Parts: sequence; C-alpha cells; structure tokens
Amino acid sequence: METMFLGIVVFLFLLAIFDLVVGVSNDAVNFMNSAIGAKAASFKTIIAIAAFGIFIGATLSNGMMEIARHGIFRPEQFYFQELMCIFLAVMVTDVVLLDIFNSLGMPTSTTVSMVFELLGGTFVLALIKIAGDETGMLGFADLLNTEKALSVILGIFLSVAVAFFFGTLVQYLSRLLFTFNYTKKLKYTIGLFGGIAVTAIIYFMLIKGLKDSAFMTTENKHWIQENTLMLVSCSFVFFTILMQILHWCKINIFKVVVMLGTFALAMAFAGNDLVNFIGVPLAGFSAYTDFMANGNGEPMGYLMNSLNGPAKTPFLFLFLAGVIMVYALITSKKAQNVVKTSVDLSRQDEGDEMFGSSAVARSIVRSTMSASESIAKILPDNLKRWADSRFNKDVMIMENGAAFDLIRASVNLVLAGLLIALGTSLKLPLSTTYVTFMVAMGSSLADRAWSRDSAVYRITGVLSVIGGWFITAGAAFTICFVVTLIMYYGGTFAMLALIALAIFLLVRSNIHYSKKQKDKGKDDIFSRLIASKDKEERWRLLRQHVNNTLVAEMAFTNETYRQITDGFINENLKALRKAVNNTDNQKEMLKKIRRKEILGLRRIDNFTAIEKNTWFHLGSNSCEQMLYCLKRICDPCKEHVDNKFTPLSERATNEFIPIRDEMTALMTKATEVLANKAYDQTDALLREGALLKGKISTLRKEQMDRIQERDVNVKASMVYLNVLQESQELVSYWRHLLRADRMFQTDLKK
Repeated sequence: METMFLGIVVFLFLLAIFDLVVGVSNDAVNFMNSAIGAKAASFKTIIAIAAFGIFIGATLSNGMMEIARHGIFRPEQFYFQELMCIFLAVMVTDVVLLDIFNSLGMPTSTTVSMVFELLGGTFVLALIKIAGDETGMLGFADLLNTEKALSVILGIFLSVAVAFFFGTLVQYLSRLLFTFNYTKKLKYTIGLFGGIAVTAIIYFMLIKGLKDSAFMTTENKHWIQENTLMLVSCSFVFFTILMQILHWCKINIFKVVVMLGTFALAMAFAGNDLVNFIGVPLAGFSAYTDFMANGNGEPMGYLMNSLNGPAKTPFLFLFLAGVIMVYALITSKKAQNVVKTSVDLSRQDEGDEMFGSSAVARSIVRSTMSASESIAKILPDNLKRWADSRFNKDVMIMENGAAFDLIRASVNLVLAGLLIALGTSLKLPLSTTYVTFMVAMGSSLADRAWSRDSAVYRITGVLSVIGGWFITAGAAFTICFVVTLIMYYGGTFAMLALIALAIFLLVRSNIHYSKKQKDKGKDDIFSRLIASKDKEERWRLLRQHVNNTLVAEMAFTNETYRQITDGFINENLKALRKAVNNTDNQKEMLKKIRRKEILGLRRIDNFTAIEKNTWFHLGSNSCEQMLYCLKRICDPCKEHVDNKFTPLSERATNEFIPIRDEMTALMTKATEVLANKAYDQTDALLREGALLKGKISTLRKEQMDRIQERDVNVKASMVYLNVLQESQELVSYWRHLLRADRMFQTDLKK
C-alpha cells in the first residue's frame, strides 16, 4: 500500500512538471504582451528579462502554498487516502484543461482552475462522506471552505470590470496628455511620468511580488507596512529625478518603464501563482511524509490534521520549479500563441482578426455608437476638435511591426501592477490574467484602436476570452468531480488508467497542435504588407497575396470537385461528409482572407486601387461562387447516398467520367497558369473552357431527354442533372477568375 502511495506522489510531481510547462504557456500573456506588442526590445531580450523575473520570483516564493493544503477543504475531516485521491484528480484535470486552452490560444486563469478543481474533487467526496455519516451531524460547512470559492468568483467579476474601466480611463488621459506624437510633449513631463510609473512598479514589487517571499520575515513585513508612505515618497522623488536625467541622456524612458514592468509582473506571477502549479503536489508530498511517520499503515484511518500547519517548501523544489518555468517560457510555442491572442485584440491598426462577428458584439457596437453620438451632440465643438487633435494617428510614433506604441504598453504594465497591488492590500483575490488582459483591452478601446471596421471582431474576441474564463471554472469543477469519483471507487486501476489517459491526451494534443501550426503557417506576406511604409512594396505584396489566394482556391476547388463526384459515383458517404466540412471551413477562411486583402487594397496608391478594384472583386467573388457551386453539388449527392437511394446508372457514369476528367485537367492547367503567371496561355485555356461548357450542355440535354424513359431512376437522374448544371457554372466561374487575375496582375498602362 505504501508503495502505491509513493507512486502517486511521484506521478504528482511528474504531472507538476507538465503543469508548470502548460501553466507558463498560458500565463506568459500576463507579463509579455505589452513589451512584445510595443516592440520595446527584441523578442530575445523580452524573453530574457521575463525569464529572469520568473526565476527570481519562483525561488523566493513560499507563502502562498497554504491554499492547496487547507484553503478549500478542511483537512482534519479527511483521511489520507481520500486527500491523495483528490490531489491526483486535481493534477490530472489541471494539466489537460490548461493544455486545451493553450492549444486554442485562449488565456485562462490558473488560479480559478486550481481552486475549482479542488472544490469539485472535495465536493464529491463530501457528498460521499455525508451520505455515509450515520450520525447525521456532518455537513458541507464541516468539510468545505466555501468562502474561498465565493471570493474567487467575486474576484472574477471585480477584476474584469475594474481593470477594463481604469484601463480605458487612464489610457484616455495619457493620450490626451502625450498624444500619438509623444516626443514633442516630453520636455517637462517625462521625468514626472517616469517617476510615477517606476514608483508604482516598485510599490507593486514590494506589496505583491515579495510580500510572501522566503526571506521576508515578520519584522520585515511589519517595517514595510509601517514605512510604506516614506518608501513610496522617497522612490517617487528619486526616480523622477533619475528618469529626467536619463531622458536628457537620450534614453527612451518608456522602454525603461516597459521592461521594468515586464520584470516586475513576471516576478510577481512566479512568486504568487507558483502554488497553482506545484501547490497540490507539495501538499501531497507533505501528506505522504506525515502518513509514513504517523499513519501506522492505515490510509483510511488517519486524518490529515498536519495540513493545517504552515507550508515549508524546500528551496530545492522552488529552484527546480524556477528552472522548469524558465525553460518552458523560452521553448513553448503555445506561449507565443496565447500572447498573440492578447496582442491581436489590442492592436492599434486593423489587420488579421482572429475572431469572427457575433450577435452580442454587433448589439454592443450599435448601442455604443448610439450612446457616443448622443454624447457628441452635447459636447462643445471646440472641445471635440481639441480631443480629436490629440488622437491624430497620422503622427503616430510606433516601432516597425508593433501592435501599439510605448505609451500604451507603459500604461498597461503600470496600471496592471497597481491594481493587483491594490487588490492584494484589500485582500481581494484578483487574478493576474484577468487584470492584465482587461487593462490591455480597456487601453486599446481608449486609444481608438477599435474602429467601426474592427470593433465587432475585437468585442467578439474579448467576450470569447471572458467566456473561456467562466467555462474554466465550470469545466474544472465538473471534470475533477467525475475524475475523483472514478478514482475513489475504481481504486489503483482507475488511478493508473486516468494517469495514462492524461498523458495520452497531452501527447496527442501536442502532436495535433504542431501539425496544425505547420499546416496553418504564418501569413508573412500580409504581415509585411501591413508593416510596410512603401506603397510600391505594398502593391507588390498585395498582388502576390491575391495570386496565392486564387491559386489555393483553384487547387481546392479542383480537388474537392473530384472528391465529390467520386463519392457520388462510388457511394462513399464518408468522402461526401468530409467534402461538406472542408467546403464550409474553406468558406470561412476565404472570408478572412478577403478582409485582409481589402485592408491591403486600402493601403496602396489610390489610383491603382481604383483601377484594380473591379478585377479584385471579380476574382474574389469567383472564388466564393466556386465554393457555392461545390456546396450545391455536394449537398444533394450526400443526401442521395446517405438515404441509400439507387446509385447513378452505369451508362450515365461512363459518359460523365470523361467530362469530369477533362474538367479537372483544365482546372489543373488553370492552377498552373495562375501559379506561374503565364497569362499568355490564358486565352487558349478560356477557349477550352468554353468548349467544355458546350459539351456539358449537350450532356444535360441528352439526360433530360433520357429521363422520360421508364427504366431511368428519377431521383438519381435529378441529382445527376444538378451535378451537370453546377459543373457548367463552375467552368464559368473559374474562367472569370482567370480573366480577373490577369487584369489585376498586369499593368494596364503599358
């Protein structure tokens, strides 16, 4: 029995390693999005500063481990085996749940996931213990610490609303003060701004980042608490003078603030959120050592009163945790994916939107626009003109390829640090994820980054992320509830099986994620187009992007058309279902690509844009219509095969296949012409397409005459006629596409 529990402890620590990796991947957004979004330094430099902050914070952490020991449950009411079951279920659930969110690129709260996993596991065992209590005296209050869970829920609502409001307010005031051309406004204000910002960061590091560090004695904490005002005042005076001197030395103070803020948030994250990753394994290890010393070999007879004592984490564990976290930050591709979500949603300019539109977002945009128009009617015209002049984006100073400027990055970091420090001093369980993300969203709104053309997408993204946070709580509670129940009644076999399942899901998730990222690739051409300042280069990149799109759409249409017709002829339902799904996905992808290219069209020379506009939309609409043709062909074919109706006759099959093969051969040629830009071959290909349309038309007439015969199956004939009709339309659309691409790519003035 002791060997089995030793194995569980070992598994807990192995899962803790996975948890550290996926947890850092998720929470990297908290402290890196501002520096990366503003390009305050090179990516390697940002990673190095964040990694150093993480390592310092992790090795100095110690005081937050109690939540995993007695923050949710009452350990004196649970036996050793019961708590080990809860701990193992929590770790299995946590690793898988966080990995799912990271794969989706959605930031979530590790604090909420751990708390609600502990709550779910404890709740199911509480139900079992209460049901088995013959005295009837045992209640939930004796087993559960429900106040902690309620305070976390309160913290969710509070942090979301407060952070967004103050992010909007402070950024708006900062932009009014500095404008987008902030270098002209720094002569007398930069020292003051730098002093306030660095003082706020120092305060944040002392109050939030180091208050529970291992070297912080009771005397040190008491001294800091008594002398906080003096420390803050001295820091303000010192750093105000220092920042002004550095500014005179031609050092960019905003970059100093951003990098210092990145370090402070990374340190606080590691120091305070480390419990979310290793708190449960350490509690399991502490319970195991106590049981081995005093349990007398009775896991269901030894109550865990010892967990009510203070946590004493060995320095070696903290050091190793810091090393793993740094390694995960440096190597994790998923960390970069989660950071990208936050940066894209707060981006200053329009670009590739990760999220679509939703009814709720559209309703919010309409209501907000109506309210802003009503307010605008009340404000004096002089005041509106002055405010608009402070938000003149034409004079924006921003690093090449950055998502926003250094002023916004500074506000994001300083304000997030202050709010977290304030929440800590008021003993409110504010989440670093919630605060940093919502401050970034509020500051982007105040900066007028959400234009009419992008607002619905940004709001949908914000709502999706916020919804993900609440889903985290429900999913963590439910999954851990079920896993704990299975482990409790399934014993050792169930524990081993679920551990194996968790490892399998993690491995499969990482394989699928790597494949997805490889297939998805990165739209480098569009990124370069948006970042470029040269209109000639923009036009060259846009032509390449449009050409790549048309080539990909033609190739997809060719492949899917063959897949659909083969599926209909061979009665392959699986192939037809796959074709339907692929076509639907392609339609959504084409919609996003089209929006990108319209943004690109706005950034080229106006005369060129007007000249090429018709041909761009003709090509884009042709792509869309080809997909609709595929859809109209596939749906009746799928329904016919799915219902097991009579298949297409051999006679019809034999006459259709040569036409189909000629169709796909011509589309292959068209794809090659587009890819090689061999426009001298376009006319010949257009003529071949016209001849093919005639052949399909003849075949349709023959089939319509044949349908009058008694031995012809009407249902199969109707589907066949639809295939011929849509095939003829498909030829028309790819011929339009060829002409459109030739006219779009060539210079008409020559």
